[in-house]
Amino acid sequence: MRVDRVAGFTTDRGFQVFNTSYPQVKRRLDLRELQLRAFTPGLLVYVDGRLRRITDPTRRPGASRDMLPGGLFSARDLAALGLLSARDMFGPAVRPRTRPDTTTGAALAAAGFSSRAAETFFRPFLSGIFLEDELDTSARYFHLVWRSMLRGTLCLPANGIGAVPAQLASGLPDGVLGTGSPVAALTSGGLALTGAGELPARAVVVATGSAAAARLLPGLDTGRSPRTVTTLYHAVDRSPLTEPTLVIDARRRFLNTCVLTELHRGYAADGRSLVSTSVLGAPGPAQEGAVLAALGEVYGADTSNWQPVHRVTVRDALPAMPPSPALSRTTRIAPGRYVCGDHRATGSLQGALASGSRAAREVLADLRSGAPHRSER
Repeated sequence: MRVDRVAGFTTDRGFQVFNTSYPQVKRRLDLRELQLRAFTPGLLVYVDGRLRRITDPTRRPGASRDMLPGGLFSARDLAALGLLSARDMFGPAVRPRTRPDTTTGAALAAAGFSSRAAETFFRPFLSGIFLEDELDTSARYFHLVWRSMLRGTLCLPANGIGAVPAQLASGLPDGVLGTGSPVAALTSGGLALTGAGELPARAVVVATGSAAAARLLPGLDTGRSPRTVTTLYHAVDRSPLTEPTLVIDARRRFLNTCVLTELHRGYAADGRSLVSTSVLGAPGPAQEGAVLAALGEVYGADTSNWQPVHRVTVRDALPAMPPSPALSRTTRIAPGRYVCGDHRATGSLQGALASGSRAAREVLADLRSGAPHRSER
């Protein structure tokens, strides 16, 4: 979770949102200090040549016209949506973790949604959440995500998503945090820093993405292949959408797009608007041009003079989350060796923080007991 400052623009490292409902977020962060601004509840879907608004009618009753039967959803779809949302929002938090698992696509079909609802709303929307467009992600995870969105608010900090780890780091004692020192390898007595010798340690926690963890811990079973996403940032003289709303495309020419400066004007120092658009994988120049053309159609704007500001490809953005028996795993790998991250739990900030908390508990328990522990590879 990082920020790049580029030519006066605040650009997050990939598309980011901050969900206020995550239990770990509530427990460990001062939300007021982050100066959060919220996205508009719901989103806009470009389908059949126009933007349709999908929103929670309990939050914005006057903006739910497109939710009436005959719009994007049939009466049966709306009934299925109401039942699904009620169960996930008000049911016990443990329910999604204990139910038999399947794919999200199969779960949506079993819930009674039509193929039109699945293809024009769920697939394009969830592609931006799961970073895959086949609805192959665990249904257990889908229900947890749906619950969190119903119960929370999607926001961004005033200084970009990097404010979140910065706040966590600010609570540490002076002199205990070092940065800019790449780890070359783990050693029998601790770890070796690139060009800076060895750092002794009784316990080492590898808190990285799955690819770096596999490099530092040979033989580690990461179990989940990483997803790649690219985010394109454009500066425009006039905002193509004068509200802080997430926009998706039913034709899936991109994952999502939004005007970040509608949340925080400070994301652009020169008064222009900053548009963020994410796509799966690492697109080449031709695909970038196609994305820009699609944005012109979706926003109803001339994109020929949109200025590219930044492009960032994140190759370990999220772990794949296929149906599986467990949503989280121990951080213990070998005596004195631990690994944590969302690839050990769920692909989210909640998963990353929960895995880190679990690592802390397991490290402390092992150091206090002095006893060997069972490891998992």
